[in-house]
Amino acid sequence: MQKKSRLTTYILAALVLGIITGYFVNANVATPTGFVDSMSLLTTVFLRLIKMIIAPLVFATLVVGIARMGDASEVGRIGLKTMGWFFLASVMSLSLGLVLVNLFRPGDALLGHMSTAASNTGIVASSLSLKDFVTHLVPASIVDGMAKNEILQIVVFSLFFGIAAAAIGEKAKALIDALDGLAHIMLKVTGYVMAFAPVAVFAAVAGTIAKSGLGVLSTYGVFMAEFYLGIMILWGLLMFAGFLFLKRRVFALMAELRGPALLAFSTASSEAAYPKTLEGLERFGVRNRIASFVLPIGYSFNLDGSMMYCTFATVFIAQAYGIEMTLAEQITMMAVLMVTSKGIAGVPRASLVVIAATLSQFNIPEAGLLLLLGIDHFLDMARSATNVVGNGVAAAVVAKWEGELAHPGDEEMIKDAA
Repeated sequence: MQKKSRLTTYILAALVLGIITGYFVNANVATPTGFVDSMSLLTTVFLRLIKMIIAPLVFATLVVGIARMGDASEVGRIGLKTMGWFFLASVMSLSLGLVLVNLFRPGDALLGHMSTAASNTGIVASSLSLKDFVTHLVPASIVDGMAKNEILQIVVFSLFFGIAAAAIGEKAKALIDALDGLAHIMLKVTGYVMAFAPVAVFAAVAGTIAKSGLGVLSTYGVFMAEFYLGIMILWGLLMFAGFLFLKRRVFALMAELRGPALLAFSTASSEAAYPKTLEGLERFGVRNRIASFVLPIGYSFNLDGSMMYCTFATVFIAQAYGIEMTLAEQITMMAVLMVTSKGIAGVPRASLVVIAATLSQFNIPEAGLLLLLGIDHFLDMARSATNVVGNGVAAAVVAKWEGELAHPGDEEMIKDAA
């Protein structure tokens, strides 16, 4: 626990030091390109180290968890509960974004100042049709899926593999034990990689501030403040939903998720926090087979922060161009985002990609994305942290429904979970 607290302290210190350093470089260096590139290299190395862990960790933990569930009917039951929770959380997140952007109307401040000329945003619009989604869902090769860190494809293969291992029974026991060992090894590797986290956080923040300056925060201060208020409300709703099932233990859960959420916030990457989120849930008392089942699926189907941002940002751009969307159009947009936001979590700047596709469908100028590019890193920090919290609450609630959540003081069950 003390080691975990030290890491949190180091990350916070690195965050503050990064802001100070970035401001100094931006104010005193005429062309900080070299510094920005150096910082970007450090951040890239850390995120690649994290991605190196994800595929074997997801595969090993998910297969072991499913194989030890016993039969396909249990997997189906837990999967149904998980997807039910994800659906309700998605509706809540998308609806909250719509309500807040219509209440605050942040785009009105830019009305009349926007150019409708086509501009190169650097974002390639992409949305998944039903055909694209299904073909993306099933891997043509699990090796290719793992090489590209396609979590959804790894989940599908692991489901088949785990169910088959459970059906074989005793003959698969040695392999399942070996995969269990692999999972523990990867968690140990995670500990080594996390030692580099404060350096990566410093580099990410310092590079961004050095490039854009603190002015980018003040220019869009009102929009960012309103979005962060929305994120706080969403956290409150997620905690309240967790409280309905976990009662006062939801506060202990949030304490366990504090470190992973801070890591996701600092690096603007939900993936970076995956291993630590898994560890935190197991310390809280969620059985490994539940946590390792719910979390990977959540990374494709339960990105609460990202979904709230999609509705908030899309209507914000429409407001900036003076385009009034009717209630029916906004509900239709929400339904479209419910589908198009799934399964592309591994795409860089995934939320902007989804927004670009949505803008084109509703005849809103895509040049509006230029409003978001300068501050997207800071918005992504909040989105990523919220995604971690949403998936953590989901895993704990599903574990509670299944009777797989250890009670405080139940050391034997917690030890078994870990």
